[in-house]
Amino acid sequence: MRLTPERLDLLIAAVRKILPLQAPADVLLRQFFQDHHKLGQNDRGTIAEAVFGILRRRFFLEKLAGKATARELVLAYLTRFQGMNLRELAPLIRETEIKWIQQIKAVKLEEQPLSIRAEFPEWLVEKLQKYHSDEEILRLGQTLQQPAPLDIRVNSLLAKREEVLAALEQQEIEAQPTPFSPVGIRITGKPAINRNALFLSGKIEVQDEGSQLLGFLLAPKRGEMVVDFCAGAGGKTLLLGALMHSRGRLYAFDVSEKRLNNLKPRLKRSGLSNIHPQRIDSERDAKLKRLAGKIDRVMVDAPCSGLGTLRRNPDLKWRQSPESIDELQKKQMAILTAAANLLKPGGRLVYATCSLLPEENQQIVEHFLANHPQFSILHCDELLAQQKIHLPDTGKFLQLSPLYHNTDSFFAAVLERSV
Repeated sequence: MRLTPERLDLLIAAVRKILPLQAPADVLLRQFFQDHHKLGQNDRGTIAEAVFGILRRRFFLEKLAGKATARELVLAYLTRFQGMNLRELAPLIRETEIKWIQQIKAVKLEEQPLSIRAEFPEWLVEKLQKYHSDEEILRLGQTLQQPAPLDIRVNSLLAKREEVLAALEQQEIEAQPTPFSPVGIRITGKPAINRNALFLSGKIEVQDEGSQLLGFLLAPKRGEMVVDFCAGAGGKTLLLGALMHSRGRLYAFDVSEKRLNNLKPRLKRSGLSNIHPQRIDSERDAKLKRLAGKIDRVMVDAPCSGLGTLRRNPDLKWRQSPESIDELQKKQMAILTAAANLLKPGGRLVYATCSLLPEENQQIVEHFLANHPQFSILHCDELLAQQKIHLPDTGKFLQLSPLYHNTDSFFAAVLERSV
C-alpha cells in the first residue's frame, strides 16, 4: 500500500481505536473495519498488519516516543520497523516531526533493558526469570514479536492431507505438511482461507498445530463418551469428533452461548453427527453432575492468560497482570477438579493451557495430584510416540514453544483415573 495522507490518517485512526485496549484487539479492529466498510481487502490487510506490528513492539515504540499519541506510535513504527525514510515521510509529516524522527532512528534497541528488548511487561520478565536465563527470555520475546504462521487442520472425515495439499497446489497456494501433527498443513502467506472451497466444504479448519496435538494426546476412540469441557468455538471439539469417526457421544460444554453459536456453522460444515454443544452456567452445573463417573475422556483447555499466543494476540501483554494470573489459577483448579469428577475408572483427562507460566501449568497439575491420589500422570512423549508423532523436547508434559516448534506455546498434562 502506497502511503498517502488519507491512508496515514486511517492507520492513525485504527491505532487510536484499539489502543485503550478495552476489548481484544481483533474485536476492536473488526469494529473499525465495519465503520470503514468501503476499505478494500489490501488496505484492510495493511492496516491490520501495522496495528498488530505496533502492538508487538509497543514497549520500544513508547520508549522512543515517550507518552505517545497514536500518530507518534505510527510514525515511530513506520520509521523503525517498516524502513520508511524521511524522503518518503516528508510529504506526510509536519516540519516539527522531522527532527524527532531523526532522533528516533538513532536510538539503539540493544542498549535497552531486557523488558523492552523482549517486549514483555516487567512483571512477566520477573516471573520468567525464576525459570529461564535472560538470554532465553530475550530469544522467546523476539520470537513472539513475529507473526504466527497460518496452520490448517484437515478434516479426516472428509479428506486426506495429500488430497488437500494437491488442491492447494492447483490453486497456487504454497503449503507443506506440518512437522508434527499428521493432519496439519502450514500455509505460506495469508490467503483468504475462509473463502476457499476447501474451507466452505468442511475439508479444512484453521487451527494451530500445537492445538491439534492436544487432540492426539486425548486420543478418543469410536463409541466412547467424551467431553470437551471448555469448548469455546469448538476447534478441538471438531478434531476430537473426527478422531472418533463421528461415532460415540461428544459433549461440547462452555459457559458462553456466543462461543457455542460460533461452533454451529463449523459443525454443519464438518459432517460430524456425534457432537452435542451445551451451555453450562459454571463448573458446578447440574448437567455435569448427571455425567459424573460416566465419561471415558475429558479435554480441559482451561481459561488462561493466553501469553503463549502473543504472536497472534499481542494485546494480552497489557490485558493481563499478576492479579489476573492469581484469579485464573483459582478458576483453573476449580475447572480441573470438576472435569476430573466426570471420568470413569481408567478414564483419561488432558489439562492444557496456552500459557508460558508454570503457575498456570505444572503447579496446577501438581496441586491437583496432591489432593487426588486416584489420578496419575501419563507421559506425553510415550502417548504421542504410540501414534507415530515424534516431538523433540517433550517428556512427561507437553511443552510447545514458538522458539523450538513454531507453534503457539502450549502446555499439556495427561491424567488417568485408577479408581
